[in-house]
Amino acid sequence: MQAVHHEILPPSGVEFASCLKFTPSTVAVNDASSSHTSKRALFNIVVARSNTLRVFEVCEEPVPISTQKDDERERRASVRKGTEAVEGEVAMDASGEGFVNMGTLKSTAQKGMTGPPTIHRLYLVREHRIHGIVTGMESIRILTSLEDGLDRLLVSFKDAKIALLEWSDAMHDLLTVSIHTYERAPQMLSIETPLHRSELRSDPLSRCAALMLPKDSLAVLPFHQSQAELDVMEQETQVRDVPYSASFILDLTSDVDERIRHTIDFVFLPGFTSPTIAVLFQNTQTWTSRLREYKDTVGLFIFTLDLITHNCPIITAIENLPYDSLFLVSCSATVGGVIVVTSNSLIHISQTGRRVFVPLNGWASRVSDMALPTLSNDEHKPDLSLEGARAAFVDEKTLYVVLKDGTVYPVEILAEGRSVSELSLGAPVARTTIPSVVRSIPSEHLFIGSMVGPSVLLKTVKLEEAVPEQDIEMTSAPPAVVDTAEIVDFDDDDDLYGTSHVNEETTNGEANGVNVLSKKRAVLHLSLCDTIPGYGAISDMTFSLARNGDRPVAELVAATGSGALGGFTLFQRDLPARVKRKLHVIGGGRGVWSLPVRQAVKVNGSTYEKPWNPHHGTNDAVIVSTDANPAPGLSRIACRSTKNDLSITTRIPGTTIAAAPFFQGTAILHVLSNMIRVLEPDGTERQAIKDLDGNLPRPKIKYSSICDPFVLIIREDESLGLFIGEAERGKIRRKDMSPMGEKTSKYVAGGFFADTTGIFCSQTNANADDADQNVTSTLQTAMNAGAKTQWLLLVRPQGVLEIWTLPKLTLIFSTPLISTLDNVLVDSGDPPAISLPQDPPRQPQDFDVEQILVTSLGESSPRPHLLVFLRSGLLAIYEALPTPPSAEAPPTTRASTLSVKFAKVITRAFDIQYPEEVERSVLAEQKRIQRQLIPFVTSPSPGQTFSGAFFTGDRPCWILATDKGGVKVIPSGHAVVHAFTACSLWESKGDFLLYSEEGPSLMEWMPEIQLDGHLPMKSISRPRPYSHVVFDSTTALVIAASSLQATFTSYDEDGVVVWEPDSPNISLPKCESSTLELIAPDTWVTMDGYEFGHNEFVTCVDCIPLETQSTESGTKDFITVSTTINRGEDLAVKGAVYIFDIVEVVPDGASGFKRWYKLKLLCRDEAKGPVTALCGIDNYLVSSMGQKIYIRAFDLDERLVGVAFLDVSLYVTSLVAIKNLLVIGDALKGVWLVAFQEDPYKLVVLSKDYNSVAVTRADMLLAEGRLSIISSDEDGVIRLNEYDPHDPESRNGQRLLCRTEYHAQAEYRTSRLIARRTIDDNSSIPQSKLVYGGIDGSLSSFTYVDEAAFKRLYLLQGQLTRNVQHVAGLNPKAFRTVRNDRVARPLAKGILDGTLLLAFEDLPIPRQIEMTQQIATERTTVLKDWLNLGGVW
Repeated sequence: MQAVHHEILPPSGVEFASCLKFTPSTVAVNDASSSHTSKRALFNIVVARSNTLRVFEVCEEPVPISTQKDDERERRASVRKGTEAVEGEVAMDASGEGFVNMGTLKSTAQKGMTGPPTIHRLYLVREHRIHGIVTGMESIRILTSLEDGLDRLLVSFKDAKIALLEWSDAMHDLLTVSIHTYERAPQMLSIETPLHRSELRSDPLSRCAALMLPKDSLAVLPFHQSQAELDVMEQETQVRDVPYSASFILDLTSDVDERIRHTIDFVFLPGFTSPTIAVLFQNTQTWTSRLREYKDTVGLFIFTLDLITHNCPIITAIENLPYDSLFLVSCSATVGGVIVVTSNSLIHISQTGRRVFVPLNGWASRVSDMALPTLSNDEHKPDLSLEGARAAFVDEKTLYVVLKDGTVYPVEILAEGRSVSELSLGAPVARTTIPSVVRSIPSEHLFIGSMVGPSVLLKTVKLEEAVPEQDIEMTSAPPAVVDTAEIVDFDDDDDLYGTSHVNEETTNGEANGVNVLSKKRAVLHLSLCDTIPGYGAISDMTFSLARNGDRPVAELVAATGSGALGGFTLFQRDLPARVKRKLHVIGGGRGVWSLPVRQAVKVNGSTYEKPWNPHHGTNDAVIVSTDANPAPGLSRIACRSTKNDLSITTRIPGTTIAAAPFFQGTAILHVLSNMIRVLEPDGTERQAIKDLDGNLPRPKIKYSSICDPFVLIIREDESLGLFIGEAERGKIRRKDMSPMGEKTSKYVAGGFFADTTGIFCSQTNANADDADQNVTSTLQTAMNAGAKTQWLLLVRPQGVLEIWTLPKLTLIFSTPLISTLDNVLVDSGDPPAISLPQDPPRQPQDFDVEQILVTSLGESSPRPHLLVFLRSGLLAIYEALPTPPSAEAPPTTRASTLSVKFAKVITRAFDIQYPEEVERSVLAEQKRIQRQLIPFVTSPSPGQTFSGAFFTGDRPCWILATDKGGVKVIPSGHAVVHAFTACSLWESKGDFLLYSEEGPSLMEWMPEIQLDGHLPMKSISRPRPYSHVVFDSTTALVIAASSLQATFTSYDEDGVVVWEPDSPNISLPKCESSTLELIAPDTWVTMDGYEFGHNEFVTCVDCIPLETQSTESGTKDFITVSTTINRGEDLAVKGAVYIFDIVEVVPDGASGFKRWYKLKLLCRDEAKGPVTALCGIDNYLVSSMGQKIYIRAFDLDERLVGVAFLDVSLYVTSLVAIKNLLVIGDALKGVWLVAFQEDPYKLVVLSKDYNSVAVTRADMLLAEGRLSIISSDEDGVIRLNEYDPHDPESRNGQRLLCRTEYHAQAEYRTSRLIARRTIDDNSSIPQSKLVYGGIDGSLSSFTYVDEAAFKRLYLLQGQLTRNVQHVAGLNPKAFRTVRNDRVARPLAKGILDGTLLLAFEDLPIPRQIEMTQQIATERTTVLKDWLNLGGVW
């Protein structure tokens, strides 16, 4: 069986991060006059998780005008003073961001800073799914960095590779400079290689970088620091101009010191003339039971590295450090030395070997013999644990330690010069996300990345503040304060001051007219800037039935997150929207427009506009709709009546092509198929211009674009018409188009664009003979960035895109690459193209541009994007980017040039079928589906605004862009949408009016939907994580098992406590415990629950049909739960099976629910071993207990009766049944295929895998009467096994045959098998599709591929592997290949890589044609094969 692997959602969260100046915008010179009034890029943050790499830009921009300021003030005024959230208190927000007392965004321009208030936001620049697993990232500076001022990015991968990446401004993407591979090094052949975790570190002065390899080795990559070094290297080696010299492998044991074994961590130290490395290692490995013999077994060596001779003299050698040392943090050059972070303490080690020790709990003195500082009885004895913690310096002497629960503790280094005397632990200042990486940024920022939740960007500013003398506390705690003021209202009264150091100088201040002696103290202000959304690992998932209004839809409920960031994440395939009301009265099958128009005021015979507030957009007042029935069409103008209904005021015969407000919203410009009309706001006609050629009628108008005061029409013969409005007369006239060439020129598409961002910037050509002196220069454009400029876009039949200035119609941009969808569109400098009529008339071509639109896409700061739709069904979206002035002189034929380029960001292919255009009847015109790109602006919630576009037709979709997610194309969920418009007629900025297969209706998005991901999702924040979740279809309720941490006390067989804490800073260990919750999915309220024992946790939850006498059918779905009871290491583990029923009870009137349910425990069956897996087979319960499988019947709804059992291997991880077939996955012995028979009751082993595979999940994949067993192991390897007794290798079916091995980058422990019906599938049994969630947060699927399509796509996959430049120069085939020493060749053929095949859509059309010709097929055939495999579920 063949299948394709689709990655629906990329991994979630941040595992690695690097902060650097990567893109040119971060080093651009900003005008001082506009630096506080416009957006300014500060630096970049590059984050990675598994195979996903994202580049963000941190921008400083003015604080937006908040419409909720008064509401927030009222809310804060209602809170009694002193009851606000203080440092360390948990205060989750609605979206589950989980940041405690940092409040909302706060400007950093206050408290001594000048200028208007600003905020810092994150914007996604690029996202890539690379063909490798990222294991580290570092910034580096090479020789060319001295020229452009930009940093480079070093990325390491799991298979011992290092890639050097830089930003290409020409491509607007990542560019691979070099890749260095060490996978063939002798160290990589070690048996410990699969368990090794490589670490990438770079020298602070970018002299070299090092990658940790197995067997205590470092792969060192030196970089040139001057041109002289490069010249010498070229003379010696005769190599080309490269920024690095030859790399080498440093064996720490043989080249540095033989005592270095079992390396834990290493860092580069700043302030040395040569690269200096500190290595943390454990010479003799130990654990808690060997502490009597081996306790302080960790050592720290500091040595310098000579990059030429490879000599490594040791500077400092420290031994006898605690065995639980975790990692190193290098100190600044001012302080010197390194911080060793252990599980129970912090240790500073100077270059002279002096140690300064601070214990964090009572275990520090029990696991180490190091001398502890004496603490008085009055001093606080902390009880902290640093497992899972991360640390970073925010200044030279202040270290922030972020614990695994997100609590931030400041640690200050007290030193005199370079002699450290004490490490001072302060009180917690805040609680943030659960950390996986902490990066300090030189521009007073701190980035905390998380793998299990959102990542945060914090602002850290150290300011001098005057403090009255009587309030000064001379303590040693570090100064810290969390800013909690709101975004616009800057109140210093809400600052939370901790104790702080006081400077020696004093000043005389004045307060309330009285002189007060005051001193100054340095206070570190901490505020939240922005977040990167994330939900973490998918522990379990299930499909539920949700309702978007009255419409039922399938929704994927995933249990995600960890700790306080736990909860549920809900995914839907389409953008969730609900119908607010039906509007059948207006029709609109051919188009609908909602227009904001207003009456003009006449004074003394002159017409004036009503004043209006520019900060608050006016609501719509008129709806114009049109239908093709009855012929030749009918148009209506409607407005809202006093009863909030629609009343039609005017009916006009004819089909409306376009309508828009005109003359600053005081009139309606109405375009019919043969006429252009100017209407009053009430619908009466002011002017009408018939589209005639003399007295002869012209061909019908097929498209029109309106941008006050210009009107563009394109007729069916591809001729053009241009009109302009005269505001003084209130009428329109034809505009002279002689600068554009011949009047008979043909155009296939066109439109206007009004730019308010200042990106569309023209450069005057002084060498041109007819240079336009009125065209604004770059400086004038920067000064008038808020002014609106208008542009005309036209596409000629030969595929040339032209941009013309308005109102003078000067050609300013031209490119012939629009029809081939090249990756970057730049100005070709050509004169206007010639597109004269042809005889016979030209027929439509597949690569004709059918629709073109330039509109703003975005959330906080919308940017212009170019949307292109080809007749063949390809939709490409380009981002408009400013370009620096070219050094080459522009052509003399151009009076000015446009300093803009277009970079392609996304491409989507649609399966479009065009009917045969044999005859053009009225019926054919009525059945025609029109596809249009319609821009809109919506505000689904207060303070949130999206600018996007809607694509109508039989593949309707939303085109949106978010700050953190980039551009997305999301299906709307409708079969067909004929007309669309944003509508605020009912005083809501989030309404849409569309005509779908259900008729005209008013719709809105579902609330609290997040669009940053690749699927629309909604976060349900809970204060605890969940390990299992199922959906009961009978009651439509969700049953979930939570995972909690409880204190564990060890007992002996007599029930006597073995050990108790004997000190206040000694705590009991934690163990996992669980509760079962019954949740209503519409409100996510927990209706009922069941608490298990403190040491009992859930291993499996399922909804299984069992036999019962309570129903007529004889079966009923019961909630079945298996648990494990942990009794410590001295007593055997036990387990149990619970069977619950969901019963309906009388609801409480105060709850507001019409129906209420509770869990009823029917049976508890205790087992002698852990029950690890459950499933149902033929109305029987299948459960695993230790090394046995039991099949039991539910007798009399009160007890389980065993009917069959089977001895299996070590530990069952998965049980899946279809009909009477059972698939067993084992943690050691792979997969078993078992059959169950009832007469007599018996389990028969049909076949099994004889190889040792650690299976985490096993499923069955069904298609065309064939069965394959698909399994995953702990390394993320997917295997397809088949049961074929006729194959000689199967030994009469006893051995399962492994057909394919495929590396899927992460293991998965939860999956769901769903039905997949194709369009031409008429069989009664549908194909199956497997959807699974990974532990890295990714969501993927396996889909069956028929043999003919598989062969074509497999050949195409090979072409893409060889002929496409992949990010970081990685090999996709090697990434998916699994090493198997039992076979001669890798079992790589059988599963297609969907991530690689997805790159085919993004290629330019000539490259697509070239590749498909090489495999002897057609481009359209391959695209159709690919589209038939698409779909999320």
